[in-house]
Amino acid sequence: MADKLIITYEEYKKVVEKLALEIEKKYKPTVLVGIMRGAAPIIDILSRIFKLPTAYVVIQSYSGDTVQDKQGELIFARDISAIATNEDFKNVLLVDDLSDTGLTLNKSIEWLKEYEPVKEHISEIKTACLWKKKSSTFTPDFCPILLDNDPWIVQPSEYYDEIDIDGLKKKYSKKKRPD
Repeated sequence: MADKLIITYEEYKKVVEKLALEIEKKYKPTVLVGIMRGAAPIIDILSRIFKLPTAYVVIQSYSGDTVQDKQGELIFARDISAIATNEDFKNVLLVDDLSDTGLTLNKSIEWLKEYEPVKEHISEIKTACLWKKKSSTFTPDFCPILLDNDPWIVQPSEYYDEIDIDGLKKKYSKKKRPD
């Protein structure tokens, strides 16, 4: 099992802000496309900073019972979920949380270029993520942290992979004070 890199919410926000500054220097996207689920919080922050429409591609890529299981076959949702118009897809910024193996980003670019409603409108696709692992075969256009190893990155929201609604009920039934 790989080492873990545990990221606090404050660290996470700083990395997203560094990513935004890096993007602003070299690219003017017209739409932000996030690869779900990892890109959701990043897209939320970037869309507020850049004031851009968003879209999401839902892909299932990890299989197994735990969050640290191996990457499996990529399964794409049939459609993009977007608040962007087709014309907004001129300069796409495709965002994921990390470049792990590189497979998800590579396949997502291919899929997006063939996605019928927007493919004729796309002039350029650039990629962004927060972390690139050492063994990744894909180098994003924008990435503030290039790791010199391949740790399991534990992001702030991953806490919820280990707890379900029953766990939350137990957690809060022990507390007597209202929150």
